[in-house]
Amino acid sequence: MNRYIIRFSKEGYIKYTSHLDMLRLFKRAFKKTRILLAYSQGFNPHPKMGFAQPLSLGYTSKCELLEFETTKSFDPLEIKERLTNVMPEGVELLDCRRLDTDVKSLASVVTEAEYEVIFPVPADMVNFQKLVENYLNQEQIIAEKRQKKTRKMVAVDIKGKIREMAITAGEKLTLHLKLDSGSNSNLSPEQVIATFLAYTGLDVKRYDVEVERTKINFDSKLQF
Repeated sequence: MNRYIIRFSKEGYIKYTSHLDMLRLFKRAFKKTRILLAYSQGFNPHPKMGFAQPLSLGYTSKCELLEFETTKSFDPLEIKERLTNVMPEGVELLDCRRLDTDVKSLASVVTEAEYEVIFPVPADMVNFQKLVENYLNQEQIIAEKRQKKTRKMVAVDIKGKIREMAITAGEKLTLHLKLDSGSNSNLSPEQVIATFLAYTGLDVKRYDVEVERTKINFDSKLQF
């Protein structure tokens, strides 16, 4: 089995390219570079390729992970070099390696993700540190979430899904988040942003807030 992982960053205007379009982008890149992907069996075969965890539209990232399987063995460095030549601006391939593990997929073992959330306001370390502590010390942190089946908005308590939250002082307020991520438990940074803005009363529009994913963690010994 010829399984590989590519780690890449997503910066600049490419952040407005959707998850599905990124899959199409890589599918075309593999075809153009003559790296033949393995396909599933059955009535509707599809390439054995997928992201460890989809990235929300408008987010940048330093740690996107794409796993894929090829019909024949390649040197990982050759794969990286071939694909680098056809990648658009904003996508930088950082690493390629073999996936020598018996896990079904990367997506099945994702447990948490880390983010940097940047608000366009000066960071007063003393005051904001206290605000963060008070925010986390609430008995409940209630956010609105849209149900997949009914599409209705429901209130949910997200406190238990926030694993870590810290602040960095500087020209802009930066929150460092570690959140549940994956099929068992998942928390979107959007719910943290919305509840944090409501709690602190910051006069900030959502479109002025920048979000970058910095790391994806797993429940196994996998590290990237």
